[in-house]
Amino acid sequence: MSGILEARGLGRMLPGEPPVTLVSGVDLTIQPGRFTTIVGPSGCGKSSLLYLLGLIDRPTSGELLFEGREVSGLTGDERARIRLARFGFVFQFHFLLPEFSALENVMLPIQRLGRLTHREAKARGLELLAGVGLEDKQGKTPDRLSGGERQRVAIARALANDPVLILGDEPTGNLDSHNSARVVETLRTLAHEQGRAIACVTHDPAIAAISDIRIEMLDGRVERVVESDPA
Repeated sequence: MSGILEARGLGRMLPGEPPVTLVSGVDLTIQPGRFTTIVGPSGCGKSSLLYLLGLIDRPTSGELLFEGREVSGLTGDERARIRLARFGFVFQFHFLLPEFSALENVMLPIQRLGRLTHREAKARGLELLAGVGLEDKQGKTPDRLSGGERQRVAIARALANDPVLILGDEPTGNLDSHNSARVVETLRTLAHEQGRAIACVTHDPAIAAISDIRIEMLDGRVERVVESDPA
């Protein structure tokens, strides 16, 4: 299967005496319709790799292709436009704006992209909240939501502009087992039923065990890729 995102010899090194290698010589493909996890011990480069894949950080070596186009050499503005229009992000800390309601948080990236009217953006936001089971929480601010609810709002926000790729950095790291399972099932459903490419960094072996593709990292390198048979 062809990939949405492809890394070829991807690396990132921080200058210094001596220089610090965060990611080295990574070759991998993120596929649509598959739930991919990136695993490994603390400090192995998982999050550093995710930020390269998400066009947040710029590699110091190698290539990164998104939908067949080399993107690592684009300007900061060009990379930001791709992130806004085509990527979604879910982090360990939800980063919801505390003064805004759940609905307003979901609407923010829609309004920033500017393709929909306010009425259309509101309808889209309500649809996304309903999709994660939170239509009745639309008017609540983050402090009035549980941890699991806040993270599901963050997932709805990640879907705001209909991304083809969703990247997660420990998206269940602050959740109990019940809410963690619900968030993971939501992400797997987005991959399997909607055909989105999902890639998440995780320390949780239970999450890695149910992923379609498991990328195992050590010392900044990909040690092994384990792929399950498609359902």
